[in-house]
Amino acid sequence: MIRTLEKQYELENIHLAEYAIKNTSNPNRKYPEEPHPFRTDFQRDRDRILHSKAFRRLEYKSQVFLNGTGDHLRTRLTHTIEVAAIARTITRTFMLNEDLTETIALAHDLGHTPFGHPGEHVMNEIMKDEGGFDHNEQSLRMVDILERKYPEYEGLNLTYETRAGLVKRRNPEKAILDGKKLPPQPSLESQVADISDDLTYYGHDVDDGLDSGLITEKMLESIEIWNMAAEIASKNGLKRGDKFRAYAVRCLIDMMVRNVVINSEENLKKYKIKNPLDAQNINTRIISFDKKFTKMTNELRKFLYENLYYHPTVTNVNNEASNKIKDLFEIYCKKPKEMGRFANSRIEIDGLKRAVADYIAGMTDRFAILEHKRLCSRD
Repeated sequence: MIRTLEKQYELENIHLAEYAIKNTSNPNRKYPEEPHPFRTDFQRDRDRILHSKAFRRLEYKSQVFLNGTGDHLRTRLTHTIEVAAIARTITRTFMLNEDLTETIALAHDLGHTPFGHPGEHVMNEIMKDEGGFDHNEQSLRMVDILERKYPEYEGLNLTYETRAGLVKRRNPEKAILDGKKLPPQPSLESQVADISDDLTYYGHDVDDGLDSGLITEKMLESIEIWNMAAEIASKNGLKRGDKFRAYAVRCLIDMMVRNVVINSEENLKKYKIKNPLDAQNINTRIISFDKKFTKMTNELRKFLYENLYYHPTVTNVNNEASNKIKDLFEIYCKKPKEMGRFANSRIEIDGLKRAVADYIAGMTDRFAILEHKRLCSRD
């Protein structure tokens, strides 16, 4: 006996909450497709992400530290996998659609440039007169246009629900998809993926920072949420050292997940969320930390920016990487034939600078370094 598509729909209606987005709500694709006999629409979206070139390239893109500088340091791919794992945990707790949440989590960083956020910042600076550059918008562009899998259309033809989950709502007035304004808030599944991204990098950037030696336990003693995690580790009989640090990071992540679950449950009751649209048409996030944890995580985030992301060791590498992107952009604009065939085919459609930005954004760290060496040494 197999679990047919109809059986999966039946199980969704039994096991998912009333405020979850269900496959039976007929997810839309730009280009209609026949249903798969035993995979739901969101499962198909997830698999299309996993089989994409953009996803595979995440293995060789920086998280904080340049790819290849340490065997145990996170890459953009390992970060993405950790986000998806935590997102699934929270989603399952609230009986939301796990396949949809996982898909959004797996796709959320597909648009990142090489060299992490410094690469994104310099690309945004370069493209300021062309509409700027944002990795979230680029992730949507990647799945809608730049991935090539099907002869009939560009992109992966993902469902509207997945694509809407990739659109950030920093400015609700500008949150538009397919020419239509989106609700003020994303779906609960997207909210879970979003906060899972935040708490995951809070935890693993602390872990990588400690592992690299750029931050120390002593430095973290001024951070309230770290002290709470360290206290739990101490109560379990651990002394200062590698095992203590690893367990304290585990406690840090677990504390944040627990707080999201408890606070979000209260929000669901407080705002009387009965269906997916209830959660999207209010002016606050349902899936969130409480006020105390929001303050503490903001304190940790500030600490990481001051002591890790802008540490001289990291900054020097980042500055060098940013200069490589500037050089590559200038060279490709002068000599577009140096780019691949597909990038050149987009020039007439998107304009030269956007086509160059797309090409560079799709690079891994090592390919960008090799291209810089090839082109700049020749120039």
